[in-house]
Amino acid sequence: MEEGENFVILRKTAMNIFELLDTFSWIFYVVIGIFLLRFLGLFFTVKQQTAVIMERFGKFRDIRHAGFQFKIPIVDKIAARLSLKIQQLDVVVETKTQDDVFVKLKISVQYVVIKDKVYEAFYQLDNPYTQITSYVFDVVRAEVPKLKLDYVFEKKDDIAVAVKGELQGAMNDYGYDIVKTLVTDIDPDEQVKQAMNRINAAERAKVAAQYEGDAQRILTVEKAKAEAESKRLQGQGTANQRREIAKGLEESVNVLNKVGINSQEASALIVVTQHYDTLQAMGTLGKSNLILLPNSPQAAGEMLNNMIASFVTANHIGNEMEKKKEQDE
Repeated sequence: MEEGENFVILRKTAMNIFELLDTFSWIFYVVIGIFLLRFLGLFFTVKQQTAVIMERFGKFRDIRHAGFQFKIPIVDKIAARLSLKIQQLDVVVETKTQDDVFVKLKISVQYVVIKDKVYEAFYQLDNPYTQITSYVFDVVRAEVPKLKLDYVFEKKDDIAVAVKGELQGAMNDYGYDIVKTLVTDIDPDEQVKQAMNRINAAERAKVAAQYEGDAQRILTVEKAKAEAESKRLQGQGTANQRREIAKGLEESVNVLNKVGINSQEASALIVVTQHYDTLQAMGTLGKSNLILLPNSPQAAGEMLNNMIASFVTANHIGNEMEKKKEQDE
């Protein structure tokens, strides 16, 4: 009984092994088949944002887009793969400005194949790069000679718009859409750039000199204002000082009058007193300058007489001027 059960188990195990080998065989055959079909060109894949043009016996068949695609080997052929992504073409154009300066402009053209016009993009235009370059040269060499060099830098956006407008109208019929055009570089001749740098440096130096001159002028004006204010205050202080001296003299005369000394005697006494006070103040100074002054009692009297004569003369002149003014009126 046990031998019979063992035999059944061995039989089932063998059958499982054969079934497993048979499964592996099928998988192997499938892989080999796929490899052969791929090698023979029965199917192919198309990447995202790509269009494949199919031809049959050299004649246009259809356009395939992203995904898993089949074709008949030998009969069908992949003629081209066109990218539907945005591409960029840089074109360097050398031309002359209105003021006879040679300049190089770098134009960057961003373009894309229109998805619905893949046929036109492949069959109607042999070399899109050459075609775009020709239009860029034509537009730039027509626009830049109208402008001076300084305006070329200012009007670069207008140049880019003109290039795009010309390209858009021409390339759209061939299945290409112009996304954007940019003037990415403007490069004048080396000597012209050096001259422009010198001009800019001189202009900046001129502006700096003007600012320095303005600053110096402001300092001079402010200094003059300060000096004028100082002199005004100094004169005001001198006037106040003299006013106080006059008040002091008046008070001294009044005090002397109260004790029986008349005005003339009081004035003489004050003059003599100030004269000797001055001599005393000068003697106390520590400076070595030699000053000779009269110090006799007669000197004070002469000084007083001279002062009185000066006052009388000044009063007489003032009266004469008042009379003349009244006669003129």
